[in-house]
Amino acid sequence: MSDIMLARPAVRWFWLFLFWPLWLQAAEPLPAWNDGLSKTAIVEFVQAVTTDGTKDFVKPAERIAVFDNDGTLRSEQPMYFQMLFALEEVHRLAPQHPEWKQQQPFKAVLDNDQKTLADSGMDGLLKIIGATHTQVSTQAFLTNVRAWLAKAVHPKTHKPYTEMVYQPMLELLTYLRANGFKTYIVSGGEVEFMRAWTEEVYGIPPEQVIGTTFTGEYQYNDGKPVIMRMPKLAHNDDGPGKPVSIDAVIGRRPIMAFGNSDGDLQMLQWTASGDGKRFMGLVHHTDAQREWAYDRNSKIGKLDKALDQAAAQNWTVVDMAKEWRQIYPFDTPAP
Repeated sequence: MSDIMLARPAVRWFWLFLFWPLWLQAAEPLPAWNDGLSKTAIVEFVQAVTTDGTKDFVKPAERIAVFDNDGTLRSEQPMYFQMLFALEEVHRLAPQHPEWKQQQPFKAVLDNDQKTLADSGMDGLLKIIGATHTQVSTQAFLTNVRAWLAKAVHPKTHKPYTEMVYQPMLELLTYLRANGFKTYIVSGGEVEFMRAWTEEVYGIPPEQVIGTTFTGEYQYNDGKPVIMRMPKLAHNDDGPGKPVSIDAVIGRRPIMAFGNSDGDLQMLQWTASGDGKRFMGLVHHTDAQREWAYDRNSKIGKLDKALDQAAAQNWTVVDMAKEWRQIYPFDTPAP
């Protein structure tokens, strides 16, 4: 009996240590969020749809939450990170393409001629993306992306791009999954570029990542089957393309959607138009000191029409400067 009594304090401390993180999460969900309208709206929504026996209860299988990636889960300035990868890939692949020295827009990239590159517009961008993202197997492309991520750093923070993610949104993803939600990325970014790192960074596996896609072709390489990425766009997952891909891939209308730009408007509208309780959220970039401040006139992540509709429909707009205690995981939380 005395041995058992002596062991009890140790047992109690063991269980306290084991479950302490869960108790903290239950006591204080979303610690990187300041108490305010957005945090309250999120917590109240989650409690409403997960409380069995109430009118707003949603079965776990139907708790679908979709998130844009660039500007919503991570930074997107000064340029989409995928485009920064593509520009560096042009330099890496240049020895295999001597014609690029005289061929635009590749010449502009190699010469660091920003004006000519900007003047090439969307046509030039598509040529660069096509040259660096296709005519390669899926596995080889994933290897290329991961090799770049292993050494590339952000020009402002000098941190790896995989650390330029928003701590409050990481907490939100974890909070939702702890409450029976299935979390998806629905982004205009290229799907395999994201799948190279999203599971490690966000905890979102490849099959729950939806994005812009190129056509694939089944081929043999040295006697082994591969999927080759062909230079033909299969689906542009931006704007109205997002609800189309949600319907095709998930097969359920989300009950929660988060974006940050006009490119997410149709995804938010599609989510809002369903039956029952819904949550539509926008990350508003208002923090020029800790991150960036931009919205209606920005060339990247323009937030104009969606901001107006959010006000008209009473969607949640997260004021980054006021409502986030911490931006990145490497930041020190504000008091």
